[in-house]
Amino acid sequence: MTDFTSGFWGIFIFIITVISIVALFVFIANFKGGKKIVPGEDKSTTDHVWDENLSEYNNPLPKWWLNLFYITLVFGIIYLVLYPGLGSFAGILGWSQTRQYDEEIKNAGEKYDPIFTQYANQELMAVVNNPAALEIGKRLYSTYCTTCHGSDAGGARGFPNLRDNDWLYGGDPATIKTTILNGRAGMMPAWKGLIGEKEITEVTEYVVSLSGREADVSAVAKGMGTFAQYCAVCHGADGKGNQQLGAPNLTDDIWLHGGARARILETVSLGRQGNMPAHKEFLGDAKAHLLAAYIYSLSR
Repeated sequence: MTDFTSGFWGIFIFIITVISIVALFVFIANFKGGKKIVPGEDKSTTDHVWDENLSEYNNPLPKWWLNLFYITLVFGIIYLVLYPGLGSFAGILGWSQTRQYDEEIKNAGEKYDPIFTQYANQELMAVVNNPAALEIGKRLYSTYCTTCHGSDAGGARGFPNLRDNDWLYGGDPATIKTTILNGRAGMMPAWKGLIGEKEITEVTEYVVSLSGREADVSAVAKGMGTFAQYCAVCHGADGKGNQQLGAPNLTDDIWLHGGARARILETVSLGRQGNMPAHKEFLGDAKAHLLAAYIYSLSR
């Protein structure tokens, strides 16, 4: 990314900005136009005439308007002296977005960290059973989690429902906290090209049958063998998944990417990749503690 506040670009911006302000003063001084109106004298015109008799008078600009223009320019000069805007010159106040952000974070930490830390050393189940703590966790969820999981925690296609007690990596409070802190990276390999389209269709029918839905009987029988050969290593021989790997249970009719045949076929054929970002660095342990307790309470 180009740094426009240092080196050549800093000097370039400084020169262009100063020249622009000076040019505006010169422009106003020389082109404010008009001839002072003297009572009894004919008003001068610019010799521009429209519609035979409609003339443009050469009157001076209104002083109130002209003075507002000057005030605006003076304000701009004062601003550029006090704050960044002239290339690498930081302004005599030394203000910066980064410094303001750091100060706001520091002030917020001094104010709110004691509220979070009072629960940090409590057992997670004790926090789960504390209504005041859950209210704080709810606010944390609204701030950090709703974008992906929804305001009601019901999830969306590709983003897990946090209310249904169906967990890819485990739903106990400690595991939920680990997920929040460290994130998760899930990967379902694409089988297209590794097995034929016929086999993909057959294994799709078998997966559909695992959740108790009607499926093509002959395709299910053939798909069972393909599943055992390629899919059971992650999802288990019974299709009930593996939380150590984040492999979903295929028997409960709960689908992260959609349970329609076309969606399952697409998943088997093209694979899926999911990423839950780690929140450890910017959330911290104390907030994650409260957030994990709240999320666990949703599925109780």
